[in-house]
Amino acid sequence: MNKRAKNDAYKKLSDIRLFLIDLDGTVYIEGKLIPGVHGFINSLNRLGIHFLFITNNSSRNASQYVHKLNKLGISVTEKNILTSGQATGAYISKKKNNARLFVIGTSSLKNELETYGLRIEEDPDKEIDYVVVGFDTELTYQKLKAACYILSCDSTGFVATNPDLVCPVDKKRFIPDCGSICNILENATGRQPIFIGKPHTTMINLVRSRFNVTADKIAVIGDRLYTDIALGYNAGIMTICVLSGEATLQEISKSPFKPDVVIPKISDLNPQIEKMSKETTYNIR
Repeated sequence: MNKRAKNDAYKKLSDIRLFLIDLDGTVYIEGKLIPGVHGFINSLNRLGIHFLFITNNSSRNASQYVHKLNKLGISVTEKNILTSGQATGAYISKKKNNARLFVIGTSSLKNELETYGLRIEEDPDKEIDYVVVGFDTELTYQKLKAACYILSCDSTGFVATNPDLVCPVDKKRFIPDCGSICNILENATGRQPIFIGKPHTTMINLVRSRFNVTADKIAVIGDRLYTDIALGYNAGIMTICVLSGEATLQEISKSPFKPDVVIPKISDLNPQIEKMSKETTYNIR
């Protein structure tokens, strides 16, 4: 990015009144907070600028994310959290009330889906409306086998919480995420899921139901080009890529999704945030 383009991007940043902040690789890696996050969140709170942690990681539910963030010293409530599990529950419940689901996912994801009036079925021989796949840290071969059996029926829907292939862990390593599990099922059945989480705009629609804010006042911050940054492209909002997780400068140079701003870590925004005015804020509905 040349100097003029960088200055234009930071000028645009001064208008932002809602930050959509990714978690894994952006705020923390596993249980370790990335340095400087406290200062960034404290600045937003002091200036009255809203933020929402928006995560594709469906292995936890919203209340568990609140607990984890509070434990790391970041004071939030469920109003500050939006998960791909919540977005999936909202999506399916609009398609069919009391839909019956077979879930490849954690018990936390199942509990979150049930809050939308959806019914979880463990027996693959029962009538199933949707197979739902999430980031399943409790994955077993038996679950995969059952899902393949159910998906042999063309009338059964196939939905996935997110397309992420990997989740970053410590020491720049990665573990299989929802997208990789879906690849197994696609290879076995020939069927592709509908993905709900980032980069698809289902989550942005939910954001706009919570906040009274226009697209030009929103920015997404994340470490993944094909989810976080692509979400910004799809929704027409500002994009900020951090290099603390998955993305590298080399990948950015080759990607069709070019962020408006690239920074080593989220705290590098602090000097710009300090310059931002608090004249206009938007209230949570």
